[in-house]
Amino acid sequence: MNSTYSAPLCQAPDPEIRSPKIAFTTGAVDCHAHICGPAVEFPYAKERIYTPPDATLVQYQSLLAMLGIDRAVLVQPSVYGTDNRAMLAALASYPNQFRGVAVIDPSITDTELESMHQAGVRGIRCNVVDVSDKSAGLPIAQLTAIAKRIQPLGWHLELLAHVNEYPNLASTFADFPVDLVFGHFGYCHAKHGINDKGFEGLLELLRNNKAWVKMTGAYRICDGDFPYEDMRAFNYEVIHANSQRLIWGSDWPHVMVKKQMPHDADLCDLFGSWITDTSLRKTILSDNPCMLYDFPAITTNQ
Repeated sequence: MNSTYSAPLCQAPDPEIRSPKIAFTTGAVDCHAHICGPAVEFPYAKERIYTPPDATLVQYQSLLAMLGIDRAVLVQPSVYGTDNRAMLAALASYPNQFRGVAVIDPSITDTELESMHQAGVRGIRCNVVDVSDKSAGLPIAQLTAIAKRIQPLGWHLELLAHVNEYPNLASTFADFPVDLVFGHFGYCHAKHGINDKGFEGLLELLRNNKAWVKMTGAYRICDGDFPYEDMRAFNYEVIHANSQRLIWGSDWPHVMVKKQMPHDADLCDLFGSWITDTSLRKTILSDNPCMLYDFPAITTNQ
């Protein structure tokens, strides 16, 4: 098991059992979470840059129960590379409760993609944050090639990118073949401000129904600790741009957090303080995810 622990171990999520004050709507979806481990069953990739403590399906189900969240989208974490077995095993265990976002090798066959679709995968994740050479800009040719492969399945492409690094973001993706999903508010650090050209491009894509934004990971893109006041303006801007294209997620188990570890109940309540209108909460927590991830609609009483 030496390969399992060859990269630095990162913080574990806060173990305190505490429910949020906010009551989530029936059918709410946590649209961004990762299953990591057990490492003895699903070993991590040797080339990873960190080692997460096991954050298993059993632990995550307990978290969802504690938070009062019904459904979830499991996103392939970087520690597994293109080995999606842990995520796919979770989907197989709870096919009606979970959807998945995979990371694939370009050599994957159409038959394998179709098999993933039957398993509950509805998108592909591409990470351009950790690429070594950013001088050429976004790898648009490669991203377009992937998009054309997944277009017949009705999937989207989730992009982990610092949008502030791409001032021409809106024009670059104006005619992209599939829906784009940007994690962590576009991963634009709060220090760049809401007038950053790349973030403005993201807002334009939102307004034109060309992109979705995950309201996740506020703690990753500001310098302060909870309640991450620097991110409030970004929250307002994406809502004002297009609330029909917003989704929320916990980002559990909060890998690679190098400051105060957030408690998931507090993150739920932060969403509640930012989104006070109950109808808008339902839109972001349930209606929008149903559309994007192909969940069945659930009638709510809230």
